[in-house]
Amino acid sequence: MKVSYKWLKDYIDIDLTPAEMDDILTQIGLEVGGIEKIQSIKGGLEGLVIGEVKTCIPHPNSDHLSITSVDVNGAELLPIVCGAANIAAGQKVVVATVGTVLYDGDESFTIKKSKIRGEVSLGMICAEDEIGVGTDHDGIMVLPADAVVGTPAAKYFNVEDDIAIEIDLTPNRIDGASHIGVARDLAAYLKQQKNIEYKTPSVEAFKVENNNTPIEVLVENQEACHRYSGVCVSGITIAESPEWLQNRLKAIGLKPINNVVDITNYVLFETGQPLHAFDYTKIAGNKVIVKTLANGTQFTTLDEAKRELNENDLMICNAKEPMCIAGVFGGLESGVSQTTNSVFLESAYFDAVYVRKTARRHGLNTDASFRFERGTDPNNTIYAMKRAALLIKEIAGGSISSEVIDIYPNPVADFKVEVSVDRIERLIGKKIGKETIKNILTALEIGIEKEDGDTLNLLVPPYRVDVKREADIVEEVLRIYGFNNVEVPGKVNASLSYAPKPDEHKLKNTIADLLSYSGFNEIMNNSLTKTSYYEGLESLKLENTVRIFNPLSSDLNAMRQSLLFGGLECIAYNINRRNTDLKFYEFGKSYQHFVNPENENPVDNYFEKEHLGVFMCGNKTATNWNLKEEPTNFFHLKAFAENVLKRLGFQIEKLRINELENDQFTEGLSYGVKKKVLVEVGMVSGKILKAMDIDVPVYYADFDWEMLIGEATKNKVAYTEIPKYPAVKRDLALLIDKATSFAEIKTIAFNCEKNLLKSVSLFDFYEGEKLGADKKSYAVSFILQDTEKTLEDKQIDKIMQKLIKSYEKQLGAELR
Repeated sequence: MKVSYKWLKDYIDIDLTPAEMDDILTQIGLEVGGIEKIQSIKGGLEGLVIGEVKTCIPHPNSDHLSITSVDVNGAELLPIVCGAANIAAGQKVVVATVGTVLYDGDESFTIKKSKIRGEVSLGMICAEDEIGVGTDHDGIMVLPADAVVGTPAAKYFNVEDDIAIEIDLTPNRIDGASHIGVARDLAAYLKQQKNIEYKTPSVEAFKVENNNTPIEVLVENQEACHRYSGVCVSGITIAESPEWLQNRLKAIGLKPINNVVDITNYVLFETGQPLHAFDYTKIAGNKVIVKTLANGTQFTTLDEAKRELNENDLMICNAKEPMCIAGVFGGLESGVSQTTNSVFLESAYFDAVYVRKTARRHGLNTDASFRFERGTDPNNTIYAMKRAALLIKEIAGGSISSEVIDIYPNPVADFKVEVSVDRIERLIGKKIGKETIKNILTALEIGIEKEDGDTLNLLVPPYRVDVKREADIVEEVLRIYGFNNVEVPGKVNASLSYAPKPDEHKLKNTIADLLSYSGFNEIMNNSLTKTSYYEGLESLKLENTVRIFNPLSSDLNAMRQSLLFGGLECIAYNINRRNTDLKFYEFGKSYQHFVNPENENPVDNYFEKEHLGVFMCGNKTATNWNLKEEPTNFFHLKAFAENVLKRLGFQIEKLRINELENDQFTEGLSYGVKKKVLVEVGMVSGKILKAMDIDVPVYYADFDWEMLIGEATKNKVAYTEIPKYPAVKRDLALLIDKATSFAEIKTIAFNCEKNLLKSVSLFDFYEGEKLGADKKSYAVSFILQDTEKTLEDKQIDKIMQKLIKSYEKQLGAELR
């Protein structure tokens, strides 16, 4: 946002250099992005002078050029060749002398001594548009006879110099989005050194003169429009704005349009309150209705673009049709034109969320929407409206011709904040004194409702939308007191701290490195998602979704319950671009809502957990001269999942492994400790994949990261020497019921032999008609080892017989 230095001085009496202004504004939170010297006419008409044409004769070598001699109050007359048809002796003209730079938009050219068709020319006699004082190019600019020869053109045309200050406003400092807002902050800062106040233009002269243009206002949607003020001004004449008003707008980069529109823009940048002027004759039924319209309603905006309205777009309508998109953009038909003689001035306080969503939907970003989106002052609408009405009377004539309308059913109260002087000083890091704090707060227009010893009960005005907490008050005090006024202490206090074990951050990096080295790519997805993903799921119920009150769109209307759908979105995106062999992992939080009537605090019904999601699909290996194409399967991801567990210190054989009963998966396993589930690994449900438009199998592992870290703390690091004596391997082919799991086989084995049995693994699986419909065959391998001596055949056979009998008795197994 640009601020004019001269304009700023209308509200505060300052005499600061640009460097001082830069330093102060940046210190108080209005960071200066740049300072630029500007002129009401580009180039400042430097080198241009008023001259008188003494002689004018036809050019001997041209039928349209003239040779003139021009008096510019110099030592000699200047010979100038001119091509204008209206040139004549005795005229007072504007002359660009040799070396003058003239501008044409962003381009420029320099007047040089030249020969034109053999005749010397030492300058140029200028037209209006060539020097930027008008648009006429039919001939040279002829000045009145009383123009004084030799007068610099800059003085003759009252060229005004100014300084434009570019302020890089942060979203929380919308209170500084006006000249009065900047003056208010400057005054609060400077008041700490000297007695200075900022002032606002008086509107005491405002009065209703008649009721010739009555208007009726009806606010149907009070949720979107909290306050609506307005008044009519009739008998006006639309014309160019006076020079001072045009210069003010040009200084901040605005192009003057006409007096009424320029006044609404002027008051916007003066007060921060957006205004809109409607042509009174275009308000059908003399009625203004603030409401939303049906989805798909057509509306043509000021830029002549036809737009299709959304049912949530707040509109300003007359009795028949829409006139304006509230707080965003005006309509083509209802705006001020050259024939307008009466206007209805609107000054309102619209809901920030409504305006922001509408502006985003239509791709519109205006000065008005910029302010409404961040929060305007609800108590400033009447002042800004009266200020604009008085300026219109002054500049465009007319009279205030309707009663003031002000619909404000629920006034916005001041924000109440309680602070402690001791806490303010402790956070600042310096004792600055209670009186200093009170003076700063008063200078910032923050009222002190009650003072109880060390405690201050404050009333913060609504235009400070960013000051609602104790921490915000501390920041306000510090920025005005001055960050640089808080001395850096001469000593540094330090204390020893012990990092918690295990270090979660370090473990996360360890696992990320493990997966990255294994060919996985890390992904990061938005925590916002759509609720439709959870429809019909029992494991992730729709009612447990944390919903957003004011979502930007239906695709981002809830917090995610799982990392699954974000990962699937990434997979679908890649597959659609022919990148099919994928390995992803993501660390992220999930969010759920469980209503518990016993919880008095609603916050206790919301839960946030850290997860690690791992995804695989496509081929494990691509086709090569020495490798066959191998599709990814469940066991590939199972191996990676077990590697993660092992890296965190878990012994796989000691974990509880169960088949998955989860509607997110078609099949899979869960690994856990007692009743706690550490990770679920499996093939993603075909129903979910179809909904995501994925037609290849996807394998997914969902780690409960917080549970993993919690259990990892219980794992003790131990080591053993490498055994001196060899291990023995024995295999069994077992015919068992289909319902029997490998986990049962493993458990029975370790229950039979706890000392010498080191591991049990499944190396083959078979089902077929020859075995029977309810049977399957598992080929199981057993590793036996004694760390003290070599095992003998008799000892090994005894253990194997014991295992066989246990399987026959407990599982009804048969040897094949």
